[in-house]
Amino acid sequence: MTPVRIGTRGSALAVTQTTTVAEALAELGSFAVELVRIKTEGDILKGSLAQIGGTGVFVAALREALLAETCDVAVHSLKDLPTWAEPGLSLASIPSRADYRDALCARDSLTLEALPIGARVGTGSPRRAAQLRLARADLDVVDIRGNVGTRLNRVRGMSEGKIVDGKFGDLDAVVLAAAGLQRLGRLEVVTELLNPSIMLPAPGQGALAVECREADASSGTVASAMKEYDDAATRLCVTAERSLLARLEAGCSAPIGALAQAKDGHLTLEAVVCSDDGKRSVRVSRTVDAESHQVGQALSLGIAVAEQLLAEGAGELTSLPEA
Repeated sequence: MTPVRIGTRGSALAVTQTTTVAEALAELGSFAVELVRIKTEGDILKGSLAQIGGTGVFVAALREALLAETCDVAVHSLKDLPTWAEPGLSLASIPSRADYRDALCARDSLTLEALPIGARVGTGSPRRAAQLRLARADLDVVDIRGNVGTRLNRVRGMSEGKIVDGKFGDLDAVVLAAAGLQRLGRLEVVTELLNPSIMLPAPGQGALAVECREADASSGTVASAMKEYDDAATRLCVTAERSLLARLEAGCSAPIGALAQAKDGHLTLEAVVCSDDGKRSVRVSRTVDAESHQVGQALSLGIAVAEQLLAEGAGELTSLPEA
């Protein structure tokens, strides 16, 4: 059998998480796999996430490769995936979610509370930046880009050599996704896993998305493996989070955090919308019965929480539609 071609971005994190998916699918379906590295605009362009295109900038090339049959399956970080469906493609599998929290990586093992007044904290995420400012208005939040290693090198004491502004050792801390650090085996740099009460994650954070062509999603060995690899509880939770994001008509460049959790037959969705400067925010939480993992319930919950956010003034905090 011809190997199943798994499309991935070329970064160390993307290749690591795609390799994990590829090995799992290969074991479930008893077929050979090969990785196909695809360069995306997000890997090429410089500047902030909002400046280079926001939602979809890391996945468009992978989706094009699927449609062009350059690869058979593509693996994305779910938080990078636009909420709208791509014609001809299917979100065939969402495996079990890793840690959804954000991680503070600071010099001298400092926590968020212990960082000194005026400490410089780096992030490329408007969501993280806004919630950092909400929690600690005295911090100097610095916009940064680059892969995990590049960002960690910005933290004093985490890179060798002299301090170079904008490159090495010029920051007191950075905030990164715990799941990415876990997948790269770099959890030793984490000085605090930030509680969602302080920083709600991006919708879908910690989860992966396995996408394929619609024609290949319904039958065959690969389709069966992807279906078995899918985790119903994770799909339920991220469906609620992405439903909220879709209703707010916002992408990952907006200061929005959301986390859904399924427990004891209930599904709870908590979300926050912040002003960019972190001076104002609206936070909402709602719980519904979800005993049978009904995706329709998750969709409705996401919409309901989004409507409540808008009704409480979230549209006035950023570029969201009015209620």
